Amino acid sequence: MAFVLPELPYAKDALQPHLSAETLDYHHGKHHNAYVTNLNNLIEGTDFASKGLEEIVLTSEGGVFNNAAQVWNHTFYWNSMKPGGGGEPTGELAAAIAKSFGSYDAFKAEFIQAGLTQFGSGWAWLVLDNGQLKITKTGNADLPLKHGQVALLTADVWEHAYYIDYRNLRQKYLEVFLASLVNWDADAAPGAASSWGCSPRQNIPPIARLPCRL
Repeated sequence: MAFVLPELPYAKDALQPHLSAETLDYHHGKHHNAYVTNLNNLIEGTDFASKGLEEIVLTSEGGVFNNAAQVWNHTFYWNSMKPGGGGEPTGELAAAIAKSFGSYDAFKAEFIQAGLTQFGSGWAWLVLDNGQLKITKTGNADLPLKHGQVALLTADVWEHAYYIDYRNLRQKYLEVFLASLVNWDADAAPGAASSWGCSPRQNIPPIARLPCRL
């Protein structure tokens, strides 16, 4: 069965003024959609056509991997943000971040630095790696799933994610992402409201699985 472009979890203008409707129109409607279309074209008539997205990501390479991973990454990214988001997390997540990074400010500085120093295109991530919270960055379509890590949060640092609104100011975009967009709400993930998302599937974020894994 062919993959379809997931709907945004909010209206295209819901993240304004931090990310414009124009940015989401291009980023979701054109870039993300192109990855879905390319993936379907590449896997048609192959063994991948009967596999789920994560299985394709884990077992493919080249063009199939790049497009499958970017479908996964972008779906995760949209759910890593919400209207009226941003600021510091609370509760168990806040305590986990303080334990791992020393403070939220230290986490914020390290996350921004990861995104800022990713040369060219890529992603900044908060992940669980062997039960430990870590910040990492990946180039192009690469993602934590490929490295045995559990993705909890991501910021897209491909230029098309921010250039309409921030031009070349990647640092400003990352600062606004954390201050005004980031989605720390575990209940934002479908099915996570009562269980904190203990399902092993990762295609819908954001922090939903954290308490089950620490």
